[in-house]
Amino acid sequence: MPTNWKACAAALGALFVIGCAHVAAEDAIDAAQLMTDMTTLAADDMQGRGAGTPGGAAAARYIIGRLEAIGYAPQPAPFSYQTRDNRSASGVNIIARIEGRDSDPNGRVIVFTAHYDHLGVRDGEIHNGADDNASGVAALLAVAEALRKRPPQHDVIFVAFDAEEQGLRGARAFVADPPAAKERLALNINLDMVGRGDKGEIYIAGLAHYPQFAPVLKPLAERAPVKLLFGHDTPDWGQEDWTLQSDHAPFHQAGIPFVYFGVEGHADYHKPGDDAEKIDPTFFAGAVRTILMATRALDAAL
Repeated sequence: MPTNWKACAAALGALFVIGCAHVAAEDAIDAAQLMTDMTTLAADDMQGRGAGTPGGAAAARYIIGRLEAIGYAPQPAPFSYQTRDNRSASGVNIIARIEGRDSDPNGRVIVFTAHYDHLGVRDGEIHNGADDNASGVAALLAVAEALRKRPPQHDVIFVAFDAEEQGLRGARAFVADPPAAKERLALNINLDMVGRGDKGEIYIAGLAHYPQFAPVLKPLAERAPVKLLFGHDTPDWGQEDWTLQSDHAPFHQAGIPFVYFGVEGHADYHKPGDDAEKIDPTFFAGAVRTILMATRALDAAL
């Protein structure tokens, strides 16, 4: 990646507007801000954002501050859970909401999610989790900003989940007690590892379970800024079946449809080397633009 990534990202952001004249200005991705958010969350001083740690709390404060700067009124939602070794622990989800143009007290709601926790410090080494999942949170903030500028048709609830790495605890707590009636939750759009484009491609998982979204999403592959593929959602993928491997799983298990965006695993997955400098700003901005395109299309099709 170029040493001066801020200059590169700023230039890229301009190219996204100039090179895609058909893209509404409010849907242009601010590549510099995207990289700033990801890099800040993946910095050493966040100490790997472990659930229940000072680093995790610092990450939560940063996300709340960014959502407030965009124009939201985010609310922390604390929850308790039992760890795998049967200890009592707590986490904090961060929830923000935007009303849709056709907002209805009984209408459909999209829940847009990404987890902000990571592995913390292990064996004396910080696991910064740039791709997993500082990238997803930065993407969530970018989409939240775009939807603030041009509101969606349906209500959207944004959630930055805590304690995903502890067994999807934040997502499970949310689904057990959502801020809107469960029957209103029409779709979960979940992001987990969307920045590390070693292969130049990003996957959408979920269509095998919810084929009603295929006519909406598959045409995007022809015009997406990055290579868009579909899969990782059937048993024949083996351990690479992502159906139950991230925060969309509790939604799916509750009968709420999901669409999941993610890249395939890489050499630094869950290792100390998952650092910000390994994320290419060109791919990252293109992936987030693709996610925003898909969000707009799904919102219109609900």
